[in-house]
Amino acid sequence: MARVGLLTFSDGRDFVHTDIKAFTLDVEGRIAAALEQAGHEVIRASEPIWTNTLATTEGRRVADARPDLTIFNYPVWAFPHFSMLAAAATPGPLLLFSNIDPQFPGMVGMLAAGGGLDQIGRAHTRVWGDVSDAGVRDRVLETVRAATAVSRLSGSTFGRIGGRPMGMYTAVADTDQWMSAFGVDVEEIDQWEIVRRSAAVEQSRVTAGREWLERHAGKVHYDGKQLTPELLERQIRSYHAVRELIDEWNLDFSGIKGQPELTTHFTTMDVTEAFLNDPYDWEGPKPTHVCATESDMDGALTMQLLKGLSGTPVLFADVRHYHADRDIWDLCNSGQHATWFAARSDDPVENLRNVHLYPEIFYFPAGGASVSFFAAPGRATFARLTRIGGRYRMHVAGGEFERYDDATNEALARQSTFEWPHAFARLDVDADEFLSTFGANHIHAIPGDHVPELRAVCRMLDVEWAGMGTAR
Repeated sequence: MARVGLLTFSDGRDFVHTDIKAFTLDVEGRIAAALEQAGHEVIRASEPIWTNTLATTEGRRVADARPDLTIFNYPVWAFPHFSMLAAAATPGPLLLFSNIDPQFPGMVGMLAAGGGLDQIGRAHTRVWGDVSDAGVRDRVLETVRAATAVSRLSGSTFGRIGGRPMGMYTAVADTDQWMSAFGVDVEEIDQWEIVRRSAAVEQSRVTAGREWLERHAGKVHYDGKQLTPELLERQIRSYHAVRELIDEWNLDFSGIKGQPELTTHFTTMDVTEAFLNDPYDWEGPKPTHVCATESDMDGALTMQLLKGLSGTPVLFADVRHYHADRDIWDLCNSGQHATWFAARSDDPVENLRNVHLYPEIFYFPAGGASVSFFAAPGRATFARLTRIGGRYRMHVAGGEFERYDDATNEALARQSTFEWPHAFARLDVDADEFLSTFGANHIHAIPGDHVPELRAVCRMLDVEWAGMGTAR
């Protein structure tokens, strides 16, 4: 649910405003009803804005409620300086909305106000039409979702557990830039905290977690060396240790370096990262917590925005391989995928029956389980924040996850790393364009078509749009 501010603007001449007031309130009421029907809270101005004093006082009053998005409504011609004053009193994302009515020139009012906001560099989104029309209502609600994802970044804290992994420049961001551009603080935490705290986790919780995985996973493939009950329990302990850090430091999202210290000398973080990103664990339902492997900061930031749009877990993967003969991408990374993607079910048992825990491969001598499955098919939106010359841009592409018969899935997976999770994706972008422009080795995805919301996110955050293929 979002909190939406709603201010309706009117004509500054008292005799005109008196004549049209009832009409402006009727339009406002229909907008508020549409938002409330969608489950959102609406904070309305006490009356239509028809003086400069009201523009400031009502703007401040609505802003005091900390809305995720503020809608400026133009059912009639409105003096543009009212919008400028209200915008000065209203921080956060703005949506300008106008009905289209030849008798009442609300469109003129929206364009005049929007032009003024453009001149002072105040970002905003515009929607026009009758809110009772499904297409218009959808555009408004898309903007609400985008604004909610953006506004909830501000004041949040990212937990960076460990430093730069294996020399990856794309995994490290400027903390000053994060605060100035997104309002996000970064808490630096040493990986030793995972090792230290894991030893103190109560054994009964650890045993219950191991037995739950043994009972519900497709299979736990113990080999007596790289994967033993003791190593799986160490991974479960690590999960609880990170959960403790999240609670203690009030972390909103996080990343774990992992390589090479933990993966060589302790255990992999595959189980930890998968179940942090899941809406459940062995102790029951829980909120998802975005956690990026290799402490990828811009990856985690992308995931947090995508989570705000969809409300679902978010995929994290390497762009591992392109099968040119099939025009599909193998998005694969060591155990990072939330198990929810195996079936996209609210029932963890249904997801886990498709999940196998395999012994970690030679890259990770400390051992542990790799959380392996094939992602369920369906439409998805793929995205990634990267930087070019220090300026943020958002790569976006539409596409589909595909899953095939067992023999084909295995044959494709064995061409890369069979033991890791795989998401076979057909992107709506030519491979040459993708590989020539994409600015990272990690990519992220959520189910459904969220390209319009991501466009709005980029406008609100002043991030360059780098849509690819059909998303250009």
